[in-house]
Amino acid sequence: MAKWAAGVIDAAVAGLSVGILMSTAGLLCYCRAGFEPELAAELTARAADTGNAGHARTERDSGHVLFVAGEAAALSHALPWRDLVFARQKLLLIAELRALATQDRITPMLEALATHAPGVRFGELVVEHPDSDAGKPLSGLARAFGNALRPALRKNGNLGARDDAALPRLHVCFVAGDHAFIASSDPDDSAPWPLGIPRLRLHKDAPSRSALKLEEALLTLLDGDERQRLLRPGMRAADLGAAPGGWTWILARHGLHVSAIDNGPLRQHVIDTGLVEHLRADGFQWQPRQPLDWMVCDMVEQPRRVAERMATWFREGWCRHAVFNLKLPMKKRWDETQLCLALLQQGAAMPLHIRAKQLYHDREEITVFATVLSRS
Repeated sequence: MAKWAAGVIDAAVAGLSVGILMSTAGLLCYCRAGFEPELAAELTARAADTGNAGHARTERDSGHVLFVAGEAAALSHALPWRDLVFARQKLLLIAELRALATQDRITPMLEALATHAPGVRFGELVVEHPDSDAGKPLSGLARAFGNALRPALRKNGNLGARDDAALPRLHVCFVAGDHAFIASSDPDDSAPWPLGIPRLRLHKDAPSRSALKLEEALLTLLDGDERQRLLRPGMRAADLGAAPGGWTWILARHGLHVSAIDNGPLRQHVIDTGLVEHLRADGFQWQPRQPLDWMVCDMVEQPRRVAERMATWFREGWCRHAVFNLKLPMKKRWDETQLCLALLQQGAAMPLHIRAKQLYHDREEITVFATVLSRS
């Protein structure tokens, strides 16, 4: 993948019969509309930390950021998708096409691939659009165009006869009817869902829509092996600020025994699972009598106060794994994110592995997964 990516980036620009090819190497990342400045700031800071120069290009409410970098393949390797906070998806740019003629968008895309990805075979085609007000009307075009482009790619040798999960995915992202990005994703280092959004359906028994936050967090912040190892029936957990019971219900569905901490009421069917003990107490003051496997928290509180309390849980040995939300301020959200994650790591007084993500079901917040690193 890295060898091919380097070839893509070093390829020379060729003239196209239709449309205008913009020669740009970089990363194309999707985000929640309105959080482009935060994603741009994160990519800029993290690229600098890895010694990769570049700059962000975006527009407010566009739902995406293009980070232009000469060594894009190296930068992509240095910035794993799971470690990016504000990026729903991370793609390696192949080409940007502007002024596409509506009567033939396929030809310039095939020519761009011939120029920038000669001989490369992709396992899957994903045609999508940013999750933004401007992007959503393009959903019909994306569906129809995918049906037209897919057989052309197969005939041209760019796409396998059937999906091959070992091969890179080919992405076409329309940001306007005549403007598209062509990019690729590594199946092991990208979101597996179109637009980077897992389509989750609220279960009829879920006590609240907040259940989707924890469900998405466990799906996005943990890989399959981690979910199997770290979420085993019989484990014990605490849910701080549990009412009405959405996160407690998710944990109980995984077979965990949950202490649900909240002065407010829980839905009765959550308690009726037989796995839940409701304790009427302040989630910021309560502490367990014995160490637990998990602690989760979705309380509305100042993010620094939450980060410091979560650090206390790890420092005191009250849990080994945690998922919690940080409600961000309206300004300098990337700065606040860095500060809070640093407070968590420093305050825990032990090595933690930390991942954070602004999930699809989050709003003005990010969700954090932290786990104690093995000493072995």
